[in-house]
Amino acid sequence: MVWLLLVLIVFILQMAAVLLLEFRNPSKTVAWMFILFCLPLLGFVIYFFVAQDYQKRLKIRQKGSRLFREMKEHFWDRAAVVLRKEDMNNPGFHHHDRLFNLLKHLSESPITGCNETRVLTDGKETYDAMLKAMEEAKDHIHVEFYIFRNDRIGTKFQDVMIRKAKEGVKVRLVCDGLGSYKLKKAFIRRFKESGVQFYFFLPAMVSMFSRRINYRNHRKIVVVDGTVGFLGGINVGDDYLGEYPDMGYWRDTHLQVEGDAVYFLQSVFLHDWKLASGEAISNPSLYPEHHCTGKEQVQILSSGPDTSWNAIHEMCFGAISVAKERIWITSPYFIPDEGLYEALKTAAVSGVDVRIIIPDHADSRLVKLASLSYVEELLAAGVSFYEYEKGFIHAKVLIVDELLASVGTANMDMRSFFCNFELTAVMFDEQPIHRLVSDFKEDLNHSRAIELETFHARGRWQKAAEILCRMLSPLL
Repeated sequence: MVWLLLVLIVFILQMAAVLLLEFRNPSKTVAWMFILFCLPLLGFVIYFFVAQDYQKRLKIRQKGSRLFREMKEHFWDRAAVVLRKEDMNNPGFHHHDRLFNLLKHLSESPITGCNETRVLTDGKETYDAMLKAMEEAKDHIHVEFYIFRNDRIGTKFQDVMIRKAKEGVKVRLVCDGLGSYKLKKAFIRRFKESGVQFYFFLPAMVSMFSRRINYRNHRKIVVVDGTVGFLGGINVGDDYLGEYPDMGYWRDTHLQVEGDAVYFLQSVFLHDWKLASGEAISNPSLYPEHHCTGKEQVQILSSGPDTSWNAIHEMCFGAISVAKERIWITSPYFIPDEGLYEALKTAAVSGVDVRIIIPDHADSRLVKLASLSYVEELLAAGVSFYEYEKGFIHAKVLIVDELLASVGTANMDMRSFFCNFELTAVMFDEQPIHRLVSDFKEDLNHSRAIELETFHARGRWQKAAEILCRMLSPLL
C-alpha cells in the first residue's frame, strides 16, 4: 500500500507541475495531462525534455533584440516604411484602422513600400530562380533551410555554393538540427573544407540535453548580395521536385523578393546566424542600396521564441476577423488554436466565403487525423474544405478579400504559431494577390470537396482516432 501511495503522490506532483507551467495554454495542458495519464513516469521525462522552457525563451528573445537594434541602424532609414494607412496602395486599408495598426505594431519589421515580388509555384521554378541568383552573387550568399538533403538537388546547391565560395563570395549556410539530421558527415565536411561556413541551428543532441528540442527553425531563406531574397514553403530535396513516388507531384508556393523587404529578410537570417554560430554580424555592406523600382508594399513577419509577439498568428487572426468577402487558405497541416477556429467559424456563419485546401495524401497520418477532427463542425458552419488530389500540397497561403495575401513557412497549426521559428511575407498589392487567387483556383481544379453528409458518415474508429489525435494536436 505504501508504494501505491508513493506512486500516487509522484503522479499528482507531475500533474501539478504541468498545470503550473502550462496554465497559459489550456489545449497544451490537456495534451500533456493525457500523456501523463497514459505514461505516468515516462510521460514526465518526455515533458521535461520536449516541453517549452520559458526561461530559455526569455534569454533567446533578449539576445535577439540586442542584435536587431545593432543591425537596424544600417538599413531602417533606407527603407520606404509605410507609417500611415493613407499611404497604403491598397484603398481597402483606408477603412481598416485596426488591422493597419495591428500590422504596424506587430513586429520589428514594418510594411515597406519599394518592392518587387514574384510568386513561384513548384520546386523546379523555385530552384531555377534560387540557383540563378546564387550564380550571379558577387559579395555574399546566405542560405537557411529546415530540411537540406544530400540528394541530387542538394548536391547541385552544394556545387554552386562551393564554386562561389572559391571565387571569394562569402557563403553562410544554416540548417535546422532536427529537420536536417540525416545530412551525411562527408557532405557537411565538403562544405566546410571548401570555404562554406556551415552551422546547425540547435543540433539534435544539443537541443535534447539543453531542453530546447521543441524549438525548430522552420524558416527557408536565401539572400543574395542583400538585394534579392527568397522565402516560402520549399526546402532543398528531390521530394520537392516530385521525385518521391510515395508522395508524387509536390505542389508548393515560394516567393522571390527584391527591394526594401530584403533588408528585413537579411536581418532575420543574421539573427539566426548569431544563434547558430555565435558570430554577431552587423556589417553595413550586407544592406546595400538597391535599385528596385517596384512599388509593391510588403511586410516580412517573423515569429518564434525570439520574439515577444506571436506575429504571424496575430496577423492571421486580425485579417480573418475583418474579412467581408473571402478567406482562402492553403495549408498541409490544419490544426488551428481555439481563437482561429472560432474566427473562421464566425466568418463562415456571417456569410464570408471560407475555403480551405488540405492534402488528400498527407505526409503524416497523425497530423491528417488531427486536421480532420476540425472539419465537421466547420463544415456545418459553412466552411468549405477541399482535399488536393494531384499530389501533395505543401503551400502555406492565406488570402483575405482584396486586402492582403501571405506566403511563408508557417502552417495553419499551433506548432508553427507558438513553437517554431517561422517567417511569412504579407503582400497588399493587386498583382501578387490576384496571382495567388489564380493559383488557388487552379488548385481547386485538382481537389475534391469534402461533403458534410458523407464526412459525417465516416466510421467510428476513424472518429475515435481523430479525437485522440486532436487531444495531442498541440504537440504535433
